[in-house]
Amino acid sequence: MKVAIAEEVGKPLVLADLPVPEVGPRDVLVRIAASGLCHTDLHVINGSSALPLPIVPGHEACGIVEEVGREVRRVVVGDRVLASVAPACGSCWWCVNGMSNQCELNPLVKAAQRFRLPDGRSVGAVCGCGTFAEAMVVHEASLVPVQTGLSDEHLALLGCGVTTGLGAALITAGVTPGSSVAVIGCGGVGQSVIQGARIAGAAVIVAIDPVAERRDSGLKVGATHAVDPADADPIEQVRALTSGRGADFTFEVVGRTELMVQAFDMARQQGTVTLVGMPGVRDQLTLPAIRAVFSGKKLVGSVVGGAQILRDFPRFIALAESGRLDLGSMVSRRISLDDINLGIDLLTRAEGVRTVVV
Repeated sequence: MKVAIAEEVGKPLVLADLPVPEVGPRDVLVRIAASGLCHTDLHVINGSSALPLPIVPGHEACGIVEEVGREVRRVVVGDRVLASVAPACGSCWWCVNGMSNQCELNPLVKAAQRFRLPDGRSVGAVCGCGTFAEAMVVHEASLVPVQTGLSDEHLALLGCGVTTGLGAALITAGVTPGSSVAVIGCGGVGQSVIQGARIAGAAVIVAIDPVAERRDSGLKVGATHAVDPADADPIEQVRALTSGRGADFTFEVVGRTELMVQAFDMARQQGTVTLVGMPGVRDQLTLPAIRAVFSGKKLVGSVVGGAQILRDFPRFIALAESGRLDLGSMVSRRISLDDINLGIDLLTRAEGVRTVVV
């Protein structure tokens, strides 16, 4: 099968014809129908993550089950499935206590060496998936069977980006009706935060991004205002839109520490600051201690948007089917696997919202 491999830091992905990985007792072979390109994959390709290369990127996909291991119970051959950025076994302490995004299978699933190169080396897959391929073998805990009329290219986005952003607004932060929201970074995940804030009933939603196309996209899916950080201090621009207080809820969706500090400063006293973007593995965040204490602000990290995939994938699909969640606006480009490096270039240049391999 055709597979795209990140072999060297910062170099184009290499397309290779590799054997289909072995299916273990709790593994599932999935023929991939569509895969989104996520900024997390870019981090891996550029060497900003802790994951070693070579590796097969991609972790946001849907497809059809072609084979199951002898101990698999969650899916059967022929099921349409959605792959998740994080597994959920459904039975460990984390899963039964409503924190399946921290499932104890995470290290095991994500460390699996799935692919075998022609020279005999074994390589891993990003998030245990490796969706930049014609097929993948994943642990059953990384899959959720779905029944929906949503297209492959729309459904795939729920595997990571949409769920991460939507969940950050609805679950991690708990945006309230009538509140004010500021979102720094309006790529695929940021657009989903905006949509989550709209669904939650926020009155003021500010989309902040230096790219005009992304600001415009934010306005189309629910933002009430758009801010270009090059025009003036974005903190002051947000305060001007929120009666001088700052936003009730702020989100950093880029992964840069200086923007995390900006999100903190942009929030009102007692406000909630949610960190969603993926920083580099060696990045350090520093905040003024006195202000951090006496502002009363809540600083929270958001892992997969706090979503519980077995519960929330069906809920988010229902939102899309009802028209309240707009997935169509998220897809700005469709490419084939042969054009994967074009997709990586678009992601690097921050062009469009989401590119999807179909």
